[in-house]
Amino acid sequence: MSIHPTAVVHPGAEIGRDVEIGPCAVIGPGVVIGDRCRIGPHAVLLEHVILAPDCRVHAHAVLGDVPQDLKFRGGESRVEIGEGCVIREGVTIHRGTHEGSVTVIGPNCLLMANSHVAHNCRLGAGVILANGVLLAGDVEVGERAFLSGNVVVHQFTRIGDFAMIGGGAGLGLDILPGCTAAGVERNRVAGLNWVGLRRAGVPPEQRRQLRAAFRLVFQSGLPLDEVVRRLRSEFTSGFAAGWAAFIENSRRGICRRWRRAATGSDDAD
Repeated sequence: MSIHPTAVVHPGAEIGRDVEIGPCAVIGPGVVIGDRCRIGPHAVLLEHVILAPDCRVHAHAVLGDVPQDLKFRGGESRVEIGEGCVIREGVTIHRGTHEGSVTVIGPNCLLMANSHVAHNCRLGAGVILANGVLLAGDVEVGERAFLSGNVVVHQFTRIGDFAMIGGGAGLGLDILPGCTAAGVERNRVAGLNWVGLRRAGVPPEQRRQLRAAFRLVFQSGLPLDEVVRRLRSEFTSGFAAGWAAFIENSRRGICRRWRRAATGSDDAD
């Protein structure tokens, strides 16, 4: 263990093996730092932050501050960060609003400089937030989704697994798993994230099913209840099979298609 003499570590914090804590870092009460984590200079981990092993927190990140939510009335809530995460400079992650609630960052996530994760957000494994991404409260981001620079996401919005959001996009509606959203026009799907799906090992047959599901949802012109019924009947397995449940569980509704998307963006394989 290596703790710089200028660091401030609360006696109620739990520090694992082979942890490095840099100059002027602050570690608050109830903080748990897993084995082999590295905490950069001037990083601040306030109350009830749980950091799994092998995480890296860079300079001036602030984790576990109280939520920017008028409903907050005090009480113990937490931030939980999974194994192998990288939290870059100036990132802020707030703990849950209600007592006992939690903000969750899944394993192997990368949060780039000055991104913000608000109260009660939940990020799946392998999520990447580029510089300046802002997630409002209760946002859910699925496994291996990629949010490009300066994306802003409204509270209670869901972003599905393997989705990719273009730089500067503003989202207030849900993005289906495997889809892309453009930054030019708010709440518009541009196509399918073919590159991300291939890299994730989604088989060609499942990618073909996704193309058919995309056309059904975004190009058929059918009412949404009929779209859901056909999704359930036509796609009983594979990646596309989860789209019906995702749509039915949407609180804010799903993003519709951006008609000016590049030619072939939803048809390429």
